[in-house]
Amino acid sequence: QIQLVESGGGLVQAGGSLKLSCAASGGTFSSYTMAWFRQSPGKGREFVASINAAGSTTRYTDSNKGRFTISRDNAKNTLYLQMNSLKPEDTAAYYCASRVGSILYTQPQSYNYWGQGTQVTVSS
Repeated sequence: QIQLVESGGGLVQAGGSLKLSCAASGGTFSSYTMAWFRQSPGKGREFVASINAAGSTTRYTDSNKGRFTISRDNAKNTLYLQMNSLKPEDTAAYYCASRVGSILYTQPQSYNYWGQGTQVTVSS
């Protein structure tokens, strides 16, 4: 069973950048489709981006495309999310998630394993 630990969150001003990391252990990281989700207080878990096992295919929401970049390093068992041009509405807890299978689902219920989350706060 894979375990996931996020890091890299923090407080940043609007327009700034952050890079999140998700370290995986206990499983064959290179066989999992990975994704980032986020959740704000009072809201459901929202899809941010996903990437296939090989790192060759990615998926984003329209609001994140061009600002966020998902990537992975299978040799380091690590998933990344580079976030640029951050906005106050990006403030949320960010979670990485994994699933077996190649389809880049956007629904959180399609993912089996989750990290504990890292908080991102964007001030205006």
